[in-house]
Amino acid sequence: MNLIALGINHNSAGVEVRERVAFAPEQVTEALEHACEHAGLDEVVILSTCNRTELYAIVPEASRCAEKSAQLVDWMANYHHLSREELRRAAYHYEAADALRHMVKVASGLDSMVLGEPQIFGQLKSAYAVAAEAGTIGADMGRLFQKVFALAKRVRTDTAIGENPVSVAYAAVDLAGHIFSDLSRCDALLVGAGETIELVARHLLEAGVRRIVIANRTLGRARELAQKFGAEAVLLAEIPEHLPHADIVITSTASQLPILGKGAVEQAIKVRKHRPVLMVDIAVPRDIEPQVADLPDVYLYTVDDLRDIVEQNLRSRQTEARKADQLIEAGVSEYLEELRSLAAVDSVRQYRDMAESIRELELQRALRALARGDDPQQIVAQLARGITNKLIHAPTAGLKRASAEGRQDLLAGARRLLGLDEAAHSATGANRLEPVEDAPAATSAPQAQSRVDRTLQ
Repeated sequence: MNLIALGINHNSAGVEVRERVAFAPEQVTEALEHACEHAGLDEVVILSTCNRTELYAIVPEASRCAEKSAQLVDWMANYHHLSREELRRAAYHYEAADALRHMVKVASGLDSMVLGEPQIFGQLKSAYAVAAEAGTIGADMGRLFQKVFALAKRVRTDTAIGENPVSVAYAAVDLAGHIFSDLSRCDALLVGAGETIELVARHLLEAGVRRIVIANRTLGRARELAQKFGAEAVLLAEIPEHLPHADIVITSTASQLPILGKGAVEQAIKVRKHRPVLMVDIAVPRDIEPQVADLPDVYLYTVDDLRDIVEQNLRSRQTEARKADQLIEAGVSEYLEELRSLAAVDSVRQYRDMAESIRELELQRALRALARGDDPQQIVAQLARGITNKLIHAPTAGLKRASAEGRQDLLAGARRLLGLDEAAHSATGANRLEPVEDAPAATSAPQAQSRVDRTLQ
């Protein structure tokens, strides 16, 4: 399999290198064409995300995989105006079956910063679609990617690799799903406007929460974040007004003092007529006074509670990852067997086509001899000899070369392919048979001539 996978990810390079080798979406089509032209490739796919940039390519010859990988590194360095040495130190490459294993692990989320994350599967499908549109996907790469997608789906279906949340933001939203049966009937109040709250807002929106309010010290940042998710932006001072309507409250600020005290929450609970509220405090120092946990109808979780959940879930995912590795190994072996079968099919087709050409050539020669009035018996004998000699010429020459070179392995393989051992065994068995009495006499020459005439008519 003439496949290479070349890349840089969160394990091999820091963000300062990763951001310099990333391809913007509008660059990818041009980059694909540029890579094909300068590295001498016909089939290339570029995957570029915040944590990785990878190129997958089919090379003309398997023996040139390492050479082509080096050329692609040089091409990337030139394209992004980087030092070749710096890029070579940060890059990794895989060949043949190892490259296929790597691609499936990437598609399954097993090679991601967050183990088992599902977004990478869609990103890889998009990368494939862009390459197909650019015309850098051929039959080999097309067949390969279909196998990668099928194996990744099998991993996600047959293991629990993505079921348990392993980020604090997602764990907070997952808690909400356990406490409220229908999040589409819930309102959420998010306090803060940093990266964690942004992730929380995204997960809440995906979970179908009805309404989101984002409260922050500065209204500008709150509005900027709110616009991304169709939320409402308010100042911290307006929290008491919105707190009674919030079924879910998640806080993550840099405040050194609590933002929500027991009194404010107690008052909101009274207004809510003791409908339950989930409060998740992700901040350190804490945004919510610990005494809030003593109030009835309040479910308060801290960042430590979430970390315990995340660590437990991460251990669970690691167990599932080992199961996934076994599935991937089986799938890769299956694909390699399919490729070997395809190679055999091509060889059989070529051999059959060659045999058909020989048969047609000899048949036309025999028909011309018949048209001249030559002896039909001689024509049939010559037809048989001609077909036989041409069919066995190449195998015979190959056997002689193998014998002269002392290649006993090739001779043994040839005997198996040609069925010579089985033929010898059958002949030995036939020799042990007793002669049959009253065998019919040999066919006379006139009878043989008549049979040939009928055959050729």
